[in-house]
Amino acid sequence: MKEFEIRADYKNDTLIVYQAYNKAIAQSAMEHQKFTAPFSFNRMTWIKPSFLWMMERSNYGQKSNQECTLAIHIKREAWEKALSKAILTSPEKRVYPDPRSWGKDFENAEIYVQWDPERNIKGTKLNYRSIQVGISRSLIEEFNEEWIVKIEDYTPLVKKILNLTKSGEFDKAKKLLPVEKNYPLSKELAHRIGATM
Repeated sequence: MKEFEIRADYKNDTLIVYQAYNKAIAQSAMEHQKFTAPFSFNRMTWIKPSFLWMMERSNYGQKSNQECTLAIHIKREAWEKALSKAILTSPEKRVYPDPRSWGKDFENAEIYVQWDPERNIKGTKLNYRSIQVGISRSLIEEFNEEWIVKIEDYTPLVKKILNLTKSGEFDKAKKLLPVEKNYPLSKELAHRIGATM
């Protein structure tokens, strides 16, 4: 694995990103196939294509207000449009030779990209990273109305995997994981988000 590469469950036109919410937000999202109140449109929202990173973040749905895991199918063209606007959350020299230019871009950014250590099924940090993408308030309505194709509730799957890991049946649990593969990027997009080519 390269240190900075996007791995995702994707098809020709869509890819899956994950978010975890409380039951009220998740049930409403499932019912309407988009986000509605009590979801907040007044704060940034982060989407993650790595299932295991989401599991680390939500502790397999055991953290308060993160009990339900949603698999959000979004348009690949929207995903790539978002990446084309993205600014890293820190001034990495390999992307921003001049940190002052990063500062200006960061202040005005609509999309943020952060790379965090990927995890394995036991929660151990790995030596390569996983992307998460922050959508600013100015684009959340567009994300909700135009990017989303379908929302699935992965909460039962998460519980099944958690129960298997608790009983030490990691091989069985691994077979249930979504299949994520390297997501192809143009050189321009890869450079913009600091991905490894």
